[in-house]
Amino acid sequence: MINDIQKDAADRMQKSVAALSTALAKIRAGRAHTSLLDHVSVPYYGSDVPLSQVASVGIEDSRTITVAPWEKNMVAVIEKAIMTSDLGVNPNSAGMTIRIPIPPLTEERRKDLVKVAKSEAENARIAVRNIRRDANGSLKDLLKEKAISEDEQRGAEEAIQKLTDSTIKQIDDVLAEKETDLMAV
Repeated sequence: MINDIQKDAADRMQKSVAALSTALAKIRAGRAHTSLLDHVSVPYYGSDVPLSQVASVGIEDSRTITVAPWEKNMVAVIEKAIMTSDLGVNPNSAGMTIRIPIPPLTEERRKDLVKVAKSEAENARIAVRNIRRDANGSLKDLLKEKAISEDEQRGAEEAIQKLTDSTIKQIDDVLAEKETDLMAV
């Protein structure tokens, strides 16, 4: 039982770290990256679909993303979807290719993005602490039911605390890596 609680807590904490990594990947660092367009949806025959399902997305150079729609009539639709997204970029179309120049970030914008990254990391830390609280609550319930002894509970709580500390260190490492990435010119 204790092992199940610890394994569940570990799995959930790792999912929190993965969610943080995904959230930080959406924060652009001034360089072109295809993941910047992952959340862009395009209307296609009456339903919204991800951009990657109607076009190939690639990198031309460190500051330019290229989008090549598979159908000619999708060029204007994709261009409009990119413009209305929250990326703040202006796509340029030339025939069947859409080029998206990624402007360099200003110092002020970099600092704002670092604040956003820190906020995301704090949300992940809160999630990890909530997972710890839930696991410790489950252990207390087992103790009340007399399924485990106080020593077993104390030992399991210490193990969960060690797991929490290591996961929060992982979160801090991911944040530090993103901060250096954002502040690099």
